[in-house]
Amino acid sequence: MKTTLFYGFIMALVATLLTYALYFLGFHDSVEKLQTAQTISFAAGLLIWIVCLFLGIRARRDETPAQEAFGYGRALGAGTLIALWGSLFGALSHVIYMAFINPDFRDLVVQGELAKMEAQGMPAAQIEQAEGMVRMMTGPIAQGIFALIFGFILCFLVALVVAAFVRRTASTTPPPLA
Repeated sequence: MKTTLFYGFIMALVATLLTYALYFLGFHDSVEKLQTAQTISFAAGLLIWIVCLFLGIRARRDETPAQEAFGYGRALGAGTLIALWGSLFGALSHVIYMAFINPDFRDLVVQGELAKMEAQGMPAAQIEQAEGMVRMMTGPIAQGIFALIFGFILCFLVALVVAAFVRRTASTTPPPLA
């Protein structure tokens, strides 16, 4: 449990540091830059998940005696716990970021969503009507819930793949005599 908690925390910490780096580099200042920030966040976030899941599952495997099998199921179980902890810590850091660090981020996201609707040719009346719903869905708590649920699901999907590479069969060599 400690290992999965540790790697889940590291996963969320590195992702949070990435968010802060993008913020301090000015990628959260305008709608145009926000699109670039989202692309960077997605690509780097996927890499963070893969690395943390690989290292965390491997650490759990190394804690298991070599005589015991550490099959796909156990590897996936470890990956699932890492995904759960990472999603919990990540959602918490996302709420803190949106509520306290960058409270204007919500308005930026709303502007971006409204601009997308406008680009799709939606009538102004519909855009105005949709703005209330967009504002509600982009609040810190709603975003934290979305980050928790979708972050876990996506990270679990990555764990499905990573677990296949980290599993181990039981060793047939007897343990050394003392």
